[in-house]
Amino acid sequence: SSAAMASLRALLGVVLCSLMVSASEILPQADFDVQGVAGKWYLTGVCSNFKWLVCRKANMKSGTVMVEPTEDGGLKVVSSHLLDSCWKIETLATKTDVPGKFTFITGFVTEMRVVDVKPDEYGLNHYINTGRNETFVESRLYGRSLDLSAEVKEKFNQLCLQTGILPENIVHLPKTGTCTLVLKFYIKTA
Repeated sequence: SSAAMASLRALLGVVLCSLMVSASEILPQADFDVQGVAGKWYLTGVCSNFKWLVCRKANMKSGTVMVEPTEDGGLKVVSSHLLDSCWKIETLATKTDVPGKFTFITGFVTEMRVVDVKPDEYGLNHYINTGRNETFVESRLYGRSLDLSAEVKEKFNQLCLQTGILPENIVHLPKTGTCTLVLKFYIKTA
């Protein structure tokens, strides 16, 4: 009967929707320690549904990130990476009431969640960015070195897929040298 088919379609829709986790359900690591993320990291992976990043993924390279906890529990983050030219971005992330969850503004209002971190090896961060007309998600994989295990890379892939990122928009960045001082863009946020 048509009522049975409608019920079946509704049930199938609920099941399919439950397979996708909303970005707001991605929680920070329960035992997050701000001191554990201090120091030098390498950006080794990025995934996003942001059109600007998707269009530039072929030109993206690994980069360096220096993280320094602030006195009030926030994070000062200075990242340098090559994307057509050398970019240096300084961000001040403000802590929230939830350990491992921070906010900052870079033209978008960004909520950053430290999802999984092993301080001597890797960190997985998830970002929810809200602008004037759009919201997009992004996740990043950081390592204490540029060489991360296949297991860590797979954790990153699964986080990306779990948040609705298409497989072709998951990028493990090629290793690069450091930025030269010739061309730099500074985006300082506070």
